[in-house]
Amino acid sequence: MAGSYLPPESVEKLRDELLKLYGLEGSMFQQYITYWQELLKGNLGPSFASFPTPVITLIYRSLPWTAGLLVLTAMIAWVIGTILGGIATYRSKSLWVKIFEMLSNAVRPIPYYIFALALLIVFAYILRWFPAGGAFQIGIEPSYSWVFLKSVAKHGFLPALSLIIIGMGAWFLNMRNLTSNIIHEDFVVFAKQMKLKDQMILRNYVMKTAMPAQLTGLALQLGTVFSGTIITEIVFNYPGLGTLAFTAIMQSDYNLVMGITLCSIVSVALATLFVDLLLPFIDPRIQYTGGTS
Repeated sequence: MAGSYLPPESVEKLRDELLKLYGLEGSMFQQYITYWQELLKGNLGPSFASFPTPVITLIYRSLPWTAGLLVLTAMIAWVIGTILGGIATYRSKSLWVKIFEMLSNAVRPIPYYIFALALLIVFAYILRWFPAGGAFQIGIEPSYSWVFLKSVAKHGFLPALSLIIIGMGAWFLNMRNLTSNIIHEDFVVFAKQMKLKDQMILRNYVMKTAMPAQLTGLALQLGTVFSGTIITEIVFNYPGLGTLAFTAIMQSDYNLVMGITLCSIVSVALATLFVDLLLPFIDPRIQYTGGTS
């Protein structure tokens, strides 16, 4: 309040509380130890721009939107691209393979945000088939009702479509390149000489051999929260971690930036660990053995 007066002891007490709140008490080493102690408790400190809201609260609010968008689009693009890429190896002369390969090569170099902007202009502003932004219609209470889920699907369709189309083309070309080399391996040639069915060779020999590389790429993409989604979320004003990170950077909210970065690092590590544990069940050539004495 203008003209109000705080006694010196109150100012000093306020200063002490702020130092404690932001972990600035003691020496640098003590601050470092305090930081790790609070981090292990799940306390990332308060947000500077949204004080006194904790950083972890803001991340919890945005993480489901990004996780839902990223995981769904990545899985759809990976499944379709991997299957079509494997089939295309045995149908290289088919018209649909040539068309799909041409389209994949055309869209792959396009950045996510450019493609997202094009979809936004065409389908939101010109045709007006989909909303221009947001995660759901204003005025609808978040719940598991059909009205809310329908609104979420409608608002998330364009950002999801932009990520699926670009990602599907990349996975198609990756799988096509892998399988094009594998079909010339000795074990595949021997299987053909044994007169095995093409479907069996494709499924059990070619695609299974290429799967570890594809799964590793999928894990890295799932773990990388900002893999193309940060600008896509900004374009569509989607309330995910990408938009939250952009806002935090613009407002110099260092606590929130560090929290989101930490979230991305942990997600990459967990996704990679999951694939490392999964690969031996897919590829028998990979085995984990204990150390020898």
